[in-house]
Amino acid sequence: MTRTDKIEAWSALLVAILITTGIVVAIRWQRQKTISLQGAVLIQDSDPRKQQPIGGVLVSAGDYSASDATTDSSGLFVLRLRKPIRRGNPIVLHFRHAQYRPLDLDDFVGNKLYIVHMVPLSQKLPESNQPQVKVTNIRVRYTIKAMTELNVGSAVKTFEIENKGGVTCQSQHPCSPDGKWKAAVGSTTLDAGAGNQFRNIRASCIAGPCPFTKIDVDRSSQNGQVITISARDWSDTATFLLEAEVFRPMVSQREHWSYPVIFGEGLSFTLPAAAESVSIEADLDGQTIIFPLGPSLFLSWAACEVGGNPDRGRVYQCTPKRGYGFQ
Repeated sequence: MTRTDKIEAWSALLVAILITTGIVVAIRWQRQKTISLQGAVLIQDSDPRKQQPIGGVLVSAGDYSASDATTDSSGLFVLRLRKPIRRGNPIVLHFRHAQYRPLDLDDFVGNKLYIVHMVPLSQKLPESNQPQVKVTNIRVRYTIKAMTELNVGSAVKTFEIENKGGVTCQSQHPCSPDGKWKAAVGSTTLDAGAGNQFRNIRASCIAGPCPFTKIDVDRSSQNGQVITISARDWSDTATFLLEAEVFRPMVSQREHWSYPVIFGEGLSFTLPAAAESVSIEADLDGQTIIFPLGPSLFLSWAACEVGGNPDRGRVYQCTPKRGYGFQ
């Protein structure tokens, strides 16, 4: 092998090594799992009951974050970091909200929950300048749709089964339950009307040799609107009575009440996910006023936010506006 051939062989080997190394590095880069930091942002207060979650906080880690995150109504944030940052790497987390002091947190990338507290920009007013309008006796009224039934009447119907008693069956159906006597079968039907349903269905023999009769079939339609009764008589003619109560199913709005809790400047209450027509009743300087809480959550005396709950309920949090205060 000439010197030139040797140089070309070594060059090809070096290129192959470099390509293989690049492929391995690329595969490791792709396989490296993206790290996400998870935490919650709360109001800074020495009383844990007043550490309410802060929604709408912008969270970033500068060039380390793949994109900025924003806290939800529960204060939760999930911040995705760029590759190839690893655990233990120093990091500075930035938290920004228009109503709170900017916060830069020196920390490190770790497998933990980041609990962050921010200080409101507006501090409590001096005692002499306390709000003049006191909001007291606060209660929440809401409705929930529920199925109810209205009793709209009853239905009554009689029918007869003609038969002659004392005749042996001789295997000619229908027969008495023991197969000894010749029997006759009759039936009748009741219709409750469109949208109505039968309840408390009763059928019985009221005249004739009732001991020798039997109700064979008690059948109703799928929606309960129509019922059919069949009976058997293996003696003389008997009379039967069919009765039932008629109900109309309907949707009604049931009123419910909830009473908020107040910690410091925060008011909180929860409602079921199905709650509708939410309104707040409160006494403003002793005068009772009803405030509808529409989709915009507008109140003249408070700013409110709503968030979801794991149990599918809704969490409302309100803070008083300038000039108002909870008592």
